[in-house]
Amino acid sequence: MKRLKDPRRTLLLVDDEPSNLQVLRHTLQDDYRLLFAKDGLTALELVRTDRPELILLDIMMPGISGYEVCKVLKRDPGTAAIPVIFVTALVEAANERQGLELGAVDYISKPFNPHIVQARVRTHLSLVQTAEVLETRLQIVQCLGAAAEYKDNETGLHVIRMSHYARILALAVGYSEAAADDLLHAAPMHDVGKIGIPDAILRKPGALTAEEWTIMRQHTVIGARIIGNHPSGLLRMAATIALNHHEKWDGSGYPNGLAGENIPHVARVIAIADVFDALTSVRPYKPAWPVDDALALISRESGKHFDPELVDALGGCLAEMLQIREQWADAEDDTRGPIAALP
Repeated sequence: MKRLKDPRRTLLLVDDEPSNLQVLRHTLQDDYRLLFAKDGLTALELVRTDRPELILLDIMMPGISGYEVCKVLKRDPGTAAIPVIFVTALVEAANERQGLELGAVDYISKPFNPHIVQARVRTHLSLVQTAEVLETRLQIVQCLGAAAEYKDNETGLHVIRMSHYARILALAVGYSEAAADDLLHAAPMHDVGKIGIPDAILRKPGALTAEEWTIMRQHTVIGARIIGNHPSGLLRMAATIALNHHEKWDGSGYPNGLAGENIPHVARVIAIADVFDALTSVRPYKPAWPVDDALALISRESGKHFDPELVDALGGCLAEMLQIREQWADAEDDTRGPIAALP
């Protein structure tokens, strides 16, 4: 009968003293699957073959030291994210600082308290799990954004450009790096509601009728429904953007006719980033506008379509935005869907 894989999370314990490994084994064996190494080279080989989720690493070992092992792990993109906790008799502050500077997440001094070891391991595995959940959520957001691309006449490169434009503009008006990054990752969802618009309307080569426009405008409401209600975080921001990115500063937008500061700020940022890229890019129905012409139109729409503060900030961001435009220029053979290139 085939043996079932141990479902417990895997730890690698590295120490040249068998007595220390024995203590760690007794401390952790009930809750985790354990791997053991008595030197750095064996530890690196086990990392390659078994992919532990956390490493407890001694520093003073024969051959290569724990510091050297940590350096190797952090240089490799495939292992850099594995948390390393140094467990060592070196108790000077300089030793601890050196270990943390090399990328370790924690430092436990010998002789160690088993309860402290258990608590530190639980904490860092919990942080890893949280990071994995956030990464999965981001991937779901990007997949839904990519799905919307396949319904629309716009390319995936448009989504990349406008998302980066939005991040640049957000930083210019005072967003933190973290908030601007959230906006970067939420932006691809702005038109996800187009999934619910009939192709006959979405891909119509000519002008839409009044009735067709009524249906088209529902993509904002549909998008917010697809993303759903969330108390906070990236998905809440994405839903806010999907619903409100066609509102206008003077209240003439849709779906709710919001005006001025009643329009969520993230949606105001997306509105100007989206229009800037639409104007300066080739579309089936128009050539790309010169950048100066696009800026002139946006300036004329200050206080009408766009938040005046964001229009003023746009000029100062232009050099960075043009770099993005060049980096992600549309290719004639665009195959769509490069949304995964968002960092």
